[in-house]
Amino acid sequence: MKGGYKKGVVLLIAASLVFIACKDKNKNQKQEKMEMAKEAVQAPMKEVQGEWTILFDGNSFDGWHEYAKEGVSENWKLEDGAMVFYPPEDRKKGDIHDIVTDEEFTDFELSLEWKISEAGNSGFFWGIKEVASVKKPYHTGPEIQVLDNDKHPDGKNGTSHQAGALYDMVSPSKDVTMPVGEWNTMVIRVDHKTNTGNVHLNGTKITEFPVSNAEWDTMVSRSKFADWEHFGKYATGKIGLQDHGDIVAYKNIKIREL
Repeated sequence: MKGGYKKGVVLLIAASLVFIACKDKNKNQKQEKMEMAKEAVQAPMKEVQGEWTILFDGNSFDGWHEYAKEGVSENWKLEDGAMVFYPPEDRKKGDIHDIVTDEEFTDFELSLEWKISEAGNSGFFWGIKEVASVKKPYHTGPEIQVLDNDKHPDGKNGTSHQAGALYDMVSPSKDVTMPVGEWNTMVIRVDHKTNTGNVHLNGTKITEFPVSNAEWDTMVSRSKFADWEHFGKYATGKIGLQDHGDIVAYKNIKIREL
């Protein structure tokens, strides 16, 4: 009995050590993956010379306002260096809280980090015009999707609706999103001079598309935006982040013009 007991204890200790070693290995692999993503995301930025302009420094909403409104509502909070959107519980019909820049941009490279809530949906826009007859930013501005691919219905509604897609027009080549609750680094490039646009997500180029001329018009004609009067018509416009009714956070937003 004593010998069997001793043998059992030895086996239990050995099993525990194997479990701990595996756990540490998985943790290290996860950390290495995140570090590699951070390093790789710098690569597309080296293609362009020029100074970065900080659009959001984590301390204030200076340079931003809600679409067609003055200032920023209490639905947007400043938390740990990020802007976090909390959807209103008593939302009135037609009321939106998309946030846009005060300034307009044409050709640029923009870097930001985003973190979506479980089953959440949001998006990044460019080329937004605050036209009196246009009620929402996405009626003018093309969108790069921000999404929980696994649990939001749009994730199952075609790959052109998944994170990193040029919404309803160009699908990402692969899903490289981090798990919900973790930060994703996204770099968007829009260059009308070369008629090229692309998206790098977590260090991988996943989406490429034209941004003007006949190539753009053909792409739009095959999408839900085909008959929208103002959609994608403005080479110069504001940058925007979407209120899609879910909690979402953004930080480290910077831009440089091409």
